[in-house]
Amino acid sequence: MSVAFRRESDDEHKEPEYELPIPVGANLVTPRGLRLLGEETARIEAALTVETDADARKKLQRRLRYVHTRHATAEVQAPPADGIVGIGSRVRYTLNGAERAVTIVGHDEADPAAGCIAFTAPLGRALMGAEAGESVAFQGREDAITILSTAPDLEVMV
Repeated sequence: MSVAFRRESDDEHKEPEYELPIPVGANLVTPRGLRLLGEETARIEAALTVETDADARKKLQRRLRYVHTRHATAEVQAPPADGIVGIGSRVRYTLNGAERAVTIVGHDEADPAAGCIAFTAPLGRALMGAEAGESVAFQGREDAITILSTAPDLEVMV
């Protein structure tokens, strides 16, 4: 029989599972971000103790390796200077005539739907280091964003 007509095992056609990618650069976090990484570690470890399915265990172990690495490399940031946007800042700004607000956080604690963006996101990079009253460039426009106010977000800095 021709090799072309033999059925190979399904496992041979599966995509290889790689480790979860670690973002490039420093792992800057807020105190809340460090706490969330610790809580995620505990949650995954608890799930591993009761999980019996081999594939599910592999996925949990893969996620645990990622979270352990992120926790071990986390650099907790001090509260940002008053009036200057930094990690842990709550920033009110205008963009395209609309007033908005975001909190700048570390990569792993970012949740855009909740108003928390990573300092590495394009908007986060544009805002970092800006001061209230300043206009900053964004998306190719020199004065696209006007900073209305900035202050440490106490929810993420404790």
